[in-house]
Amino acid sequence: MAAQGAPVIGVFALQGNVREHLAMLGQVGVEAVPVRRPSELAAVDGLVLPGGESTTMEKLARSFELFEPLQKRIRDGMPVFGTCAGMILLADEISGGVAGQETLGGLDVTVRRNAFGRQVDSFEADLEFGAFSTPYHAVFIRAPWVERVGRDVEVLSTVRSGPATGRIVAVRHDRLLATSFHPEMTGDARLHGYFADLVRDL
Repeated sequence: MAAQGAPVIGVFALQGNVREHLAMLGQVGVEAVPVRRPSELAAVDGLVLPGGESTTMEKLARSFELFEPLQKRIRDGMPVFGTCAGMILLADEISGGVAGQETLGGLDVTVRRNAFGRQVDSFEADLEFGAFSTPYHAVFIRAPWVERVGRDVEVLSTVRSGPATGRIVAVRHDRLLATSFHPEMTGDARLHGYFADLVRDL
């Protein structure tokens, strides 16, 4: 764990848009590193779980002996930012999951996999966030949404228009942050900065 200077934030690097997240984190004044091994996980102050394929990410985490260390770090209070598949991995419950699929857990929500449809149903939308003065342009690709939030979970944003109006797409529970969309694909580093502030506040 980094005791001085800029916080060290890892990106789960076994699948997903790793380089894009590393680049965005670099814009917000933190040291960003890929995480593939338990020793690398032990050296970070926070972690991004990128988009990808949640069942594949689970299997890879087990193969690289990261699954249980990740669960422990989450239980111990490490800040984690889950995006798209990363949101699914953080959720305590999955709707529409694959038989036997397990999550890291920690986030008291129920998330529906592929809720917005298939790849061809990908879309973009402007979202309102209370922490930001202007809308955040979000990219949704085979995205989940949140169907249930626990009592202590804060809803940060919902879809504002179209057939999915009102669906929850960004939440926070203490040091866990999750979005249905891909913030690393927008060029807008505000959510990465928001997460970096969570890590700095430790």
